[in-house]
Amino acid sequence: MATCVARRALAVGSRWWSRSLTGARWPRPLCAAAGAGAFSPAATTTTRRHLSSRNRPEGKVLETVGVFEVPKQNGKYETGQLFLHSIFGYRGVVLFPWQARLYDRDVASAAPEKAENPAGHGSKEVKGKTHTYYQVLIDARDCPHISQRSQTEAVTFLANHDDSRALYAIPGLDYVSHEDILPYTSTDQVPIQHELFERFLLYDQTKAPPFVARETLRAWQEKNHPWLELSDVHRETTENIRVTVIPFYMGMREAQNSHVYWWRYCIRLENLDSDVVQLRERHWRIFSLSGTLETVRGRGVVGREPVLSKEQPAFQYSSHVSLQASSGHMWGTFRFERPDGSHFDVRIPPFSLESNKDEKTPPSGLHWPRRGGRQASRVSWSNGCASPEHDSAKHPDHKCRNLAEEQL
Repeated sequence: MATCVARRALAVGSRWWSRSLTGARWPRPLCAAAGAGAFSPAATTTTRRHLSSRNRPEGKVLETVGVFEVPKQNGKYETGQLFLHSIFGYRGVVLFPWQARLYDRDVASAAPEKAENPAGHGSKEVKGKTHTYYQVLIDARDCPHISQRSQTEAVTFLANHDDSRALYAIPGLDYVSHEDILPYTSTDQVPIQHELFERFLLYDQTKAPPFVARETLRAWQEKNHPWLELSDVHRETTENIRVTVIPFYMGMREAQNSHVYWWRYCIRLENLDSDVVQLRERHWRIFSLSGTLETVRGRGVVGREPVLSKEQPAFQYSSHVSLQASSGHMWGTFRFERPDGSHFDVRIPPFSLESNKDEKTPPSGLHWPRRGGRQASRVSWSNGCASPEHDSAKHPDHKCRNLAEEQL
């Protein structure tokens, strides 16, 4: 009889998942405390363990929501694949894959595709290799449980030209690396709660997985491809703290008789050790093709100073940067503090900010037919919110990125 163990606040790291799934029999049940948004793979397949008062959400009962499948070592997951995120523990569904170039400064590439050597970092040349990521939808029931460790409104778009100081965020849209996918199946015809699930996917029991792309999804992907596409991923580890950066070009705007180019970037910090550390400061260097070099220092990131521990080893966030040039580079360091009060700097891998030469009008394809609820949130920006995470001494990030409850 299989074990079902509920977790509180999704406080489980990737190394725990790896241990619990290694050598497991397949298929395995995926269980949760009903309504708690808390998931864990079974620890064994022979014994039932009762929930203790310490890890059981009060008044919740375990329910089986699906059955784990064998994770794919080779090949890609198809559109409609249900999964559990191995780091953040949320339920999701794959929309479509992206083939990215991974620049891993910790591992030498045996089959390089492209060389990268950003100016100003003074480090070795890095070779890129192909790596698969997925565009996914996050189950809305799990968003409250991961909001302290991963932003759930991280995918943003520039607004139309009539409002050059606004962005739009699509809630519950994320990018997930192939190795972070723990696939599972479900008999539920609507297993993921997200307002776009039934607009993008159609249940077809003759298919595997039994959710196929609707024409709405294909049209949305094609229309927004230039602003959704994930092309480059950058990774570097310092003293067991791994930093992964994914930049995205967002488009160009005209402001005061000049062109302003915008990028968003997603950063994941992961503690590969068992020692507890806390992020205290950031130090960015931003080089623009126009010849300017800007330095940004500040406390924490996006208004937070996250703690990375064995129980919660990762933190992920997104921010934005703008340049008055079509390209540039960014690099820098994060300063962490140990429990004894000592500090150490963790390198942020250098990455390029490149614009699309064949740029078209920024997406307006968020105006799909409404069936109630919110399709996207508007992000209003204060003056000067162009620096990474926004220097808190001038314009705190939580004020610049104020999500308003406006509908498109």
